[in-house]
Amino acid sequence: MKTAPKGYKLLKKIKDKDFDVDNLHQYNLHILSGNRDLQFTVTDSTNGKCLLLEDYAFSRVKTYKELVVIFEALYDSHHLLKAGFWKSVKIGIKNNKFALVPSKLFDASSLYDYLKLNSKVNKETDQLLYYKHLKSDAVNCFAINKQIYNWFQSAYPTIKIGYVHQSSSLIEGVLAQISSYPDDSIFLFVDRFKLHIISSRNKKLEYYNQFSIKQFKDYIKYIMLVFNGLKRSQKTTNVVMWGYIGKQSTHYHEFIKYIKHVSFGERPKFYKYGFVFDELQDHYFFDTYNLQLCE
Repeated sequence: MKTAPKGYKLLKKIKDKDFDVDNLHQYNLHILSGNRDLQFTVTDSTNGKCLLLEDYAFSRVKTYKELVVIFEALYDSHHLLKAGFWKSVKIGIKNNKFALVPSKLFDASSLYDYLKLNSKVNKETDQLLYYKHLKSDAVNCFAINKQIYNWFQSAYPTIKIGYVHQSSSLIEGVLAQISSYPDDSIFLFVDRFKLHIISSRNKKLEYYNQFSIKQFKDYIKYIMLVFNGLKRSQKTTNVVMWGYIGKQSTHYHEFIKYIKHVSFGERPKFYKYGFVFDELQDHYFFDTYNLQLCE
């Protein structure tokens, strides 16, 4: 893939015939972004239909200032993203600056203390935020660089933006489907540059973590590390996967060498999808879709 000089490249666009630019006031805009890519969906609040999905890859950046330049280039060329009259705007953040805290122990004045145990944070350069999970007894404390935070705030000055961490979208999404899978299940989300692992016991959140992938063998290394730590069996534990992976992929064939029961997860059912979405595999964009669940 050759990235355009402007710093971003459109990888996928799905647009439903029912999309109407005159109805933006009743549409929800959900954006999920990290340092290397951005996805967004547009959904109709009146009928729960997903009308638009776009997926972009960014050129590699070294500073947040460079990332802001890419955002500006994308928004300047995109008549929808820079519109200011959405019904709601939600921003999902992809990074490793997060900490899950039991709600009984959570104190909003201690965000920095929670986060510094799990990542490098700076009160001067990071905006500290949190999200109370709806389907688990956890509060997700997370940080977003202030340059990025301030840029999104300026992009939608008349809208109160909801911010959430990617991990919360994945956790809420898994817990919303938990009854569809065996009790002894582990859930994987294969992102472009990370592996996310979630587990549950008794239909409740047991474990979540994300791992940076530098080489292919890291996938199995981290999966086996979690299996051993949670005392799960490679022969009996059910593994459900979402993300950028298919049955013909090298990832999938490597996974099934080590794990007996592997399947692909379902697309969230709280949305309605037109036939144009049939060209996407159901397990793609799981994190992006499930931003809807993070109220």
